[in-house]
Amino acid sequence: MVMEDDQLLAAWREGDADAGDTLVSRYFAPICRFFRSKLGDDVDDLIQRTFLDCLHTSGGFRGDGSFRSWLFSIAYRRLYDHFRERAGGSDEEIGTRSLQDLRTSPSRAVARTEDMQMVQSALDRIAVDHRVVLELAYWEGLAGPEIAVALGIPANTVRSRLARARAALREQLTELGQPQLGDDRVEQLTRAAAEG
Repeated sequence: MVMEDDQLLAAWREGDADAGDTLVSRYFAPICRFFRSKLGDDVDDLIQRTFLDCLHTSGGFRGDGSFRSWLFSIAYRRLYDHFRERAGGSDEEIGTRSLQDLRTSPSRAVARTEDMQMVQSALDRIAVDHRVVLELAYWEGLAGPEIAVALGIPANTVRSRLARARAALREQLTELGQPQLGDDRVEQLTRAAAEG
């Protein structure tokens, strides 16, 4: 019998290490990708902290959304903690700055194709809030309500943030020499960048 995420979390909190291993295995790759896309390879500590927060957060997962969206809300908070420690500033300031501004050193692996390099560069130039919403939608396949839970924003805000994020990405791609692109092509390139 396959246990649901909330059942695994409850068992893990009761001391079942196998349940914890199963839950971490289930979500390790997406959480790793979430951090690596913004910070490079040196993200083991952030991944570990995210899963420890998952285990030890008081109140924990209440079923308000999917477990996946709740876990990404923890990762999102950890990302902001990381940027605050390194670059300072409030959450609002961090969310509007680009990764180029927030990074302390270059850490992104070279993308496999010229298009992917361009998309990665364009993603690096947009605000963190825009990048995160695009990644959760296109890379992690979260629906609007799940993104709302992960980011702690109203569902209507997700739609408008996605629209602004696509527009910002299109603008950066244009500045980098990519011709005007429709939403479908932006989505396709963004999804492909997750694999690059």
